[in-house]
Amino acid sequence: MTDNNPYGPGVELGRRRRAGFTLGGFALIAVVVLVALVVWLLGRGLAPDQTLPAAPLAPGPAGPAPAAPDSGGWDLAAETALATASMVQFPESAAYPHPLSTDTAGPPLHLPAPTQTSGRVVPGGFPPTPEGALAQLAALEKVGQLGGDPDGFAAAYNSIALPGAPAATSTGVYLSLQVIRGRAGLQATGVVPALTFTWDPVEGLIKGTTDGGRYAVVCVLGQLTAGINGQSTTAAGADCQAMRYVDGDWRISPGAAAAGPSDAWPGTAEAVRAGYRAVT
Repeated sequence: MTDNNPYGPGVELGRRRRAGFTLGGFALIAVVVLVALVVWLLGRGLAPDQTLPAAPLAPGPAGPAPAAPDSGGWDLAAETALATASMVQFPESAAYPHPLSTDTAGPPLHLPAPTQTSGRVVPGGFPPTPEGALAQLAALEKVGQLGGDPDGFAAAYNSIALPGAPAATSTGVYLSLQVIRGRAGLQATGVVPALTFTWDPVEGLIKGTTDGGRYAVVCVLGQLTAGINGQSTTAAGADCQAMRYVDGDWRISPGAAAAGPSDAWPGTAEAVRAGYRAVT
């Protein structure tokens, strides 16, 4: 039984399809903006009539992991229904900076501080609350996206993923970072000294919980900043993950991958409609 699921099993929100494609939560337009900037700053700008090739599509959400005879007390059906419920979708233009709204989707969400940092790739030890799950995801994105290295993100993701969780290499963030590196002509992985790439949380939403609050699907919306040699630009970047609270920690859950998030510039009418709230 889902404890807090505003979508409900089988209910799809946002039936409108965006005109372009999405790389698992990173609007393609945001990727193109970042790639175009990096290419231009590297002195490899495209001719005015030249277009970027279409980005590869991310795989669809992974199906639920095969259920063991003993599910360990987890409600796998409710988890899958919550994780895979569609999020509202917007045209790609929603990810561009545009006028902000005076409305809000609710009061700010407080991100608690981690209690475990030593010896960890990603800080952890967040409390067993939906806000704790959101804070854990924000910590993953902030650490994992630093430097724009796909392998760096995979290492951060794997450090908090439970056995049976969707593969790091199947996530939209990992695939988007691959696209950015590849189109900019940069080395595929590792540190690129001239490249700056950071992600900072701005808003979040709690899609819902089940299993008595031990399972939560949460989404973070942040500001990506990428640049070369001191010149930079920003774009919106969102991600959703299904999380389980086990042994005093929030972890990426086994089973179904969370449906792709709503992509919108933070603070806009679209972000409000999607349910994003400021984080503090």
